[in-house]
Amino acid sequence: MQTTSGLWKTMKRVGLAAMTGVILFGLVGCGGETASGGAGKVSGTVTAAGSSALLPLVKDAAAEFKKTHPDVSITLNGGGSGLGLKQVSDGTVMIGNSDVAAETKLPADKAKSLVDHKVAVVTVAPVVNKAIGDTVPGLTRDQLIGIFTGNITNWKEVGGPDKTIVLVTRPASSGTRALFREFALNNQEEASNKSLETDDSGTLLHSIASTEGAIGYVALPYLKNANNVTALAIDGVAPTLENTYNRSYPVWGYEHMYTKGEADGAVKAFLTFIMSDEFGKHIEDMGYGVASKIKEAK
Repeated sequence: MQTTSGLWKTMKRVGLAAMTGVILFGLVGCGGETASGGAGKVSGTVTAAGSSALLPLVKDAAAEFKKTHPDVSITLNGGGSGLGLKQVSDGTVMIGNSDVAAETKLPADKAKSLVDHKVAVVTVAPVVNKAIGDTVPGLTRDQLIGIFTGNITNWKEVGGPDKTIVLVTRPASSGTRALFREFALNNQEEASNKSLETDDSGTLLHSIASTEGAIGYVALPYLKNANNVTALAIDGVAPTLENTYNRSYPVWGYEHMYTKGEADGAVKAFLTFIMSDEFGKHIEDMGYGVASKIKEAK
């Protein structure tokens, strides 16, 4: 039989252990909350794929996010909006990045299972080889349609030099292509050039810069330091953020980051960071637009 003194010591040990258990439980609980986007330490994995137009923004956000959350592993890939949406729907990645709404690329039932996070606005500009840009600063909408549908085949037909027009095109899965087709080409299907087809915007710009008579289109962020190509005005309106905000420039859309169901853990924390005021200051610096600045349609 324990003495009174021994019994008291045992009770103290049990009580201390119980208190420690409560404290540890509380810490675990707090860790779970921070993984859902609260302040504090976050760990886990984030995988994303899709839009090449959105990729620079997501990469920049990942680099900033990891400065304060080094225990989060983030893997990012391009591949086009259609691929990103398919992969997030299939569960291959946690986030599908897209230039277009999910229902334009997926069956209705699969699109309904995704949750949309609109993180920015992207402007898409027609871009030409520098030698062409020196003589053709802009095109009308009809001229643009004629070129991309293959009905206009020489630059002299639109006031440029006697050079064959070379289309640098994007695959059907591209969200940038879908945006351009809808808002620049009045939904007319563009001609295809399989020999110069890519949804990698860096590769596309290189092809345009190195190919005489080339034309394609690219998201504005890729033009920040691209001095060897020329972005063209459409109907006299230059592709700038200001003209996007006031809706005078027509080719733009929202950038989406889709999750399958509600985001949680590290994915929720990452998305919360991207849409925060803290990160918002980077968006315009990179050439993207802030969604709240878009002027309401009349």
